[in-house]
Amino acid sequence: MLSSINYVRESLELHLFFARIMKEHSFFLEVGFTPRDSQFSQSADLFRTEFDRLLKDVIYLSRGIVRGEVLHSGEVVTEYTLDAEKASSYLTGVNLATDLTIAEQSLISGDFVRVTTNQEQAVLTLNQRAIELTNSLIDFKTSIIDNVSTCKMFTVNYPLLIDHIRREAILYVQLLERLQRKEIINYEQEVLEQESFWNRIMAEHSKFIRGLLDPTEEELFTIANNFGNTFDQLTEEAIKAMNKTIPLDKLTNDSFEETLKIRDFKKQGTIGLLECKIKSIIIPLLGDHVLREANHFLRLLNTYKS
Repeated sequence: MLSSINYVRESLELHLFFARIMKEHSFFLEVGFTPRDSQFSQSADLFRTEFDRLLKDVIYLSRGIVRGEVLHSGEVVTEYTLDAEKASSYLTGVNLATDLTIAEQSLISGDFVRVTTNQEQAVLTLNQRAIELTNSLIDFKTSIIDNVSTCKMFTVNYPLLIDHIRREAILYVQLLERLQRKEIINYEQEVLEQESFWNRIMAEHSKFIRGLLDPTEEELFTIANNFGNTFDQLTEEAIKAMNKTIPLDKLTNDSFEETLKIRDFKKQGTIGLLECKIKSIIIPLLGDHVLREANHFLRLLNTYKS
């Protein structure tokens, strides 16, 4: 069973990453609907503001508790997050909560701490609140997928992208439910689950980037396409590792090397979007969003490599 400090710390670290991811999913959905489906835009906006409230409470509870390796990994915020939010607010007219980003930038880690019973209870309540909110968002995403797949709705978001962000929300809930049970899972099982999941996510990021680039961006298109093929192969490699037909450490090492490369590609892409040097229909915050997800995966892989 997880100790109190590990329960509190792992919960808050998970929220710092995923609560921001969920609020940005809501934003991407919000700006993708047509005027006919304005009620869906309003619902997405409500989800976005609810995750803002959740993240605000997470930040307050995280001071002096979360680990430095998480805060400095680039998965919570990057050096581009604030500018990406400002640019995306300007382009869409949606008022993004940049004060939360500034607050996260100033968070202080705590590597050797004790937690009180009150802190543990506050996190338990926070976790349950996040589970309920995210389950509602999953239902909302499912309704969008159902409408799009039956040609009852048009959105600028790819059907695969909506399914993609739905799977990320499901993972968030699953990890929170494990924490609520204070469950310690088998190390090898955790590595296989995370690497299988995130390699597929990296493959799909590559394909989304490829599809959202202007047709004249042929060099970037080719690079993104090649990354898609590479991470498709790594997803297949993860299946082989599950079947024990290849060593797990080979999967981890291969995943780490390729994720470093795609992280750098996403970083340059985010800079290019902010400097208006890339022709695309990619909102700047999406560039920073996928960069943070690569940083998160790299931190996990670093843990598995050591």
